[in-house]
Amino acid sequence: MLFDFDLIKSVYEKMPDRVNKARKTLGKPLTLSEKILYSHLSVEEKGEKFTRGEDYVNFAPDRVAMQDATAQMALLQFMNAGKVKAAVPSTVHCDHLIQAATGAEKDLADAKQQNNEVYNFLESVSNKYGIGFWKPGAGIIHQVVLENYAFPGGMMIGTDSHTVNAGGLGMVAIGVGGADAVDVMAGMPWELKMPKLIGVKLTGKLSGWVSPKDVILKVAGILTVKGGTGAIVEYFGEGADAMSCTGKGTICNMGAEIGATTSIFAYDQNMSNYLRHTEREKVADLADEVMEHLRADEEVFANPEQYYDQVIEINLSELQPYINGPFTPDLAHDLSNFANAVKKNDYPQTLEVGLIGSCTNSSYEDLSRAASLAKQAKDKKLKVKAEFVVTPGSELVRYTTERDGILKEFEDIGGVIMANACGPCIGQWKRHTDDPTRKNSIITSFNRNFAKRNDGNPNTHGFVASPELVTAMAIAGDLCFNPMTDTLINEDGVEVKLDEPKGFEFPPNGFDMKDSGYLAPNENGSSVVVEVSEDSERLQLLAPFENWNGKNYEGLNLLIKAKGKCTTDHISMAGPWLRFRGHLDNISNNMLIGAVNFYNEETNSIYNPVSKEYNEVPVTARALKASGIGSIVVGDENYGEGSSREHAAMEPRHLGVKAVIVRSFARIHETNLKKQGVLALTFADKADYDKIQEKDKIDILGLTDFQAGKSLSLKLTHEDGTTDKVVANHSYNDVQIEWFKAGSALNLIRKQNS
Repeated sequence: MLFDFDLIKSVYEKMPDRVNKARKTLGKPLTLSEKILYSHLSVEEKGEKFTRGEDYVNFAPDRVAMQDATAQMALLQFMNAGKVKAAVPSTVHCDHLIQAATGAEKDLADAKQQNNEVYNFLESVSNKYGIGFWKPGAGIIHQVVLENYAFPGGMMIGTDSHTVNAGGLGMVAIGVGGADAVDVMAGMPWELKMPKLIGVKLTGKLSGWVSPKDVILKVAGILTVKGGTGAIVEYFGEGADAMSCTGKGTICNMGAEIGATTSIFAYDQNMSNYLRHTEREKVADLADEVMEHLRADEEVFANPEQYYDQVIEINLSELQPYINGPFTPDLAHDLSNFANAVKKNDYPQTLEVGLIGSCTNSSYEDLSRAASLAKQAKDKKLKVKAEFVVTPGSELVRYTTERDGILKEFEDIGGVIMANACGPCIGQWKRHTDDPTRKNSIITSFNRNFAKRNDGNPNTHGFVASPELVTAMAIAGDLCFNPMTDTLINEDGVEVKLDEPKGFEFPPNGFDMKDSGYLAPNENGSSVVVEVSEDSERLQLLAPFENWNGKNYEGLNLLIKAKGKCTTDHISMAGPWLRFRGHLDNISNNMLIGAVNFYNEETNSIYNPVSKEYNEVPVTARALKASGIGSIVVGDENYGEGSSREHAAMEPRHLGVKAVIVRSFARIHETNLKKQGVLALTFADKADYDKIQEKDKIDILGLTDFQAGKSLSLKLTHEDGTTDKVVANHSYNDVQIEWFKAGSALNLIRKQNS
């Protein structure tokens, strides 16, 4: 399907001049990322040359994409922005609210019934403000975007951290919070700190059991979950050009797991082929004409160390399959050593469930390669030992794979086909188990594997691998099985070995589907009425947050000092809580319930200064707020890692949290806090984290002279009357300080538009 052709044509017409100007201004050859960034500077941007990792820059993205869980809050905010129509092409995709339980048909029907109120709201708001709407069952946002909207050299933002998937089609695509989406939909410049650049040179060629997924699993092991923070990861080299477009998308998708701003591949013949196979020949023709501007300059390829801040080189011909986990996506094991890791660390060796699909690995190529193993299992008389779940990424892929018999191969070995939705990947999984707390192992081709992420069980050891490897493991039912070297005993007692997986980059008979699930908005939505019931449990119109009173914060209580990993899943869980994503007060009842309290190493159990006893986190926050006492949250390294969900910032703001101070932030969460008027601070001396005591009274000083580049300070008054001083750094610029003073970025937008 071809969308936004005039917009794409305009981007390509302007790109050569803008790239040449940037090359002249910077006085050097350009990387691909620089070409796209500098050709998307906002007209309001006065600067011409920016320092990576330091300068905040105003950009003008080409489009916005939102998934249904985050779109609710984004659109509730946009309704308050004072605009009658989205300023750039925007879409909503209904993929997060469908629970995987029994199978696609029933699960989709149940979701439409259970979420009818929310779907009607999203459809009506989309219709009113000129936003494209993709119905439940149409597919996962990132797969649908890749098939319909992504284009080489473009720039987009999306209210989901895996928006970066579109980098597989040569696009700078960045995950943001809903408030950032409101900026762009309101026609305002979008601000981002100019990213650093990490170059990944791929040589050789993938073969056998090795897949694109193994590239990013290895990179995650090298860079860790925060090694890409503040950087764009740009892949290049002969190995990159030889890889399929959807394989590139898989790699970019999981770049979110290393904290990268985004990841990207250069335009090549495989991308051109993908555009043509997805009925976008006209876009491919235009891109072919400006190909030199959709790739890094040749001097960059020749001497990458001179143009990137860091360079990693991977020989694909020598790469092994990888399995990462448990509990963190950067714990990388190559397949030859994984069995030893299982035994050494006492991971449950019996594999209970294998799950393939999701936004990361649900292309036709992925499913056809995995299906070749399912067919082998059937032909070689192997009984599948683990439960097996398959989640197609879009209706285009689902319909085509069903037509071509691929889904039947999975069903023939006991696989269950779920709806075209996120499902188990985000915790929307009604898992069939006799003990929901048992220590167990699952393996997925998804992207994240935090504790409790998939099924709510903290004892589920989640591992991440390619769809091919997941399928092989499910057949064996044993984490120590290595399909490259090991054999299995079939029903006849015969020893058999699985052959290497084989698949198709594109369907031999082309893609096909009956109904894409897309609804175009009205040309004029002024007559569309958006109604939200006052007694709704799912939706709640937003009231503006209070502006800053112009004074230092004094007498704050510590709410929680979080220990160790604290992701947005810990701060605002998904799973069953997704149903409240459009109701700020109700969803605030999950605030920080997954964070580990430093003082008792328990979750959702903190000291309540009002009741003088231990209570749940939201209960304590509400008690402090009702007493007129502000609070502060203290966190560890990479606080807010994971999903882009701005609820993790809005909930603390709603429940009276004035500031969050941590050892370090994940990029999106830090921005979300700033946007919502919560003070985002870091310890100047990371050891000062240890100075915070459970019953401290805390003053934040220096706010009356809040300036960019000038530190603030915290005065800690301990229970025994002694005090400590802590220096608190921040990364606010002048515009962001105005957000803080106004009470939120949205308050400022509303004021400007009125």
